[in-house]
Amino acid sequence: MSTRVRPRNRTARAGVPLAVQAMEGKFAPKRIDSAALHEQLSYRAAGNPPGTLPTSAISNCFPGLELDFRNVWKKLFDGIEMHEADNLVVGTDPGHEDLRFHRLVKVTIPGPEGNIHQPIIVNVRGPNTNGTEIDLGAQALEWSNAFAELVAAGGQKVTCEFTREKATDPVGPDAETRRVTLLVRKFFEPESAVIARDLVEPGQLTQSLCSPWQNDYRECACYYWAASRPDYVNVETGPQGNSVGENWMQVRGSGSKQYQPDDFQSPGLFTYEDMFRRWEKVLRFEIAGQDTD
Repeated sequence: MSTRVRPRNRTARAGVPLAVQAMEGKFAPKRIDSAALHEQLSYRAAGNPPGTLPTSAISNCFPGLELDFRNVWKKLFDGIEMHEADNLVVGTDPGHEDLRFHRLVKVTIPGPEGNIHQPIIVNVRGPNTNGTEIDLGAQALEWSNAFAELVAAGGQKVTCEFTREKATDPVGPDAETRRVTLLVRKFFEPESAVIARDLVEPGQLTQSLCSPWQNDYRECACYYWAASRPDYVNVETGPQGNSVGENWMQVRGSGSKQYQPDDFQSPGLFTYEDMFRRWEKVLRFEIAGQDTD
């Protein structure tokens, strides 16, 4: 792994994160070194709104509205293709066919101060609906977190541990593994902040996007769309001084106003089919908190 210090611009030493400077329009150097990737990725061209910056992109794992960045991570290892949202090998080049449908469990990355052992699967604990902590089982890490250390290892070989047997079902971090040495593809084009063409071909960043005005409106449930997707509408003061209203995704005309929690299985809420076939009728404009006549 290279220990060469990357060039940095004076503007980057202001003490304020570059992402914040860029959002505020204060990061405007006259020249950026070609090897200063952080600065290149943080630069906002004149006239571009803050939303054009990578740090402000939606691009979440549902996926997002602009691009599905998982399509980059899945090809980070030369010779294999990972599932975009899971640690399962779904495609292989000649010579690696025996890895197909095996799961990546751990990666060991050589470094100047010793090896970095990056787990891909971890045991997760978290709160349940009662607020107590419980075991949530083994989970594969999201690629942006799991592969962050691998970006600097581009062009080098690392040791990967895959399940010894095929594993179409999830496994735990203690699964029996075998070691395979794989080359990490370089993330960027040489001396550039452009994503390497070996990682993503034209059209791949958007090929798995869902239909935001239909599928995502149903998929993302309450409170996710804050401004553009209302939740609690047609609200009035009830006889006891409490509020009564309706869920924006709720079928109207089914009786008195009664808020219905957003549940994908509920027959009283609009379905995916409604979103695609009748969106112009069921997604009504909200004016002054009301969306009914």
